[in-house]
Amino acid sequence: MLPSLFISHGSPMVALQPGETGRALARLARELPRPRAILVVSAHWETTDLHLTSAPRQQAWHDFYGFPPALYALDYQPPGEPQLAGEIVELLEAAGLPAQLDPQRPLDHGAWVPLRMMYPEADIPVLQLSLPSRQGPALQTQLGRLLGGLRERGVLLIGSGSVTHNLRELDWDAGSEVVEPWAREFRDWLVEHLQAGDEAALHDYRQQAPWAVRSHPSDEHLLPLFFARGAGGEFGVEHQGFSKATISMDIYRFG
Repeated sequence: MLPSLFISHGSPMVALQPGETGRALARLARELPRPRAILVVSAHWETTDLHLTSAPRQQAWHDFYGFPPALYALDYQPPGEPQLAGEIVELLEAAGLPAQLDPQRPLDHGAWVPLRMMYPEADIPVLQLSLPSRQGPALQTQLGRLLGGLRERGVLLIGSGSVTHNLRELDWDAGSEVVEPWAREFRDWLVEHLQAGDEAALHDYRQQAPWAVRSHPSDEHLLPLFFARGAGGEFGVEHQGFSKATISMDIYRFG
């Protein structure tokens, strides 16, 4: 059975400069059984209610600006799977969580950038579920548990965000060995409580974790972690590292 994954997707420039993150994602894809489909929750599709992509062919959305032209030339057009999208909506509605099919929404960079490194042939169907970010961690855990059974059907479930995400405190000159102590302390607290399975503390991370608000001025980039955790099993670390001193590039596996 496939695990669920949480991927810290980093800057869109990872698509051009994959570094250790890209190598870790490529290795992970080689080690996993080939999925029949992929379902992604990304920090970059915030909504009030649940939406799910349903196009027969997905498109890469360059939802960023100010980057080199080479980045905008990259594409990723995997197939969708409208039938599976309909089944997922039925599952959600049966649990009292109505969702809308969206045949127009493209894949944001939180989805296509890591997938392009994992499955560059773009030949595995991809669906993206939106993030009702105002409803917090508990909803994401609920969604993960509700949809976790899809793993047994060969669907790879991915939450894509970042373990730390404070863009105002980036150190653009820092090498990968430089890490701000507050960012490391928050990351270490998170890993400790994931290993312990302390769901109550994790859901209340903004009050209990050290440097929580500094690490996440808003929490949309951490919320996909709760989806991945809810969907999976035993916690494991696939990759750890930092970019620009404050942005965690960790990748976690559940199950």
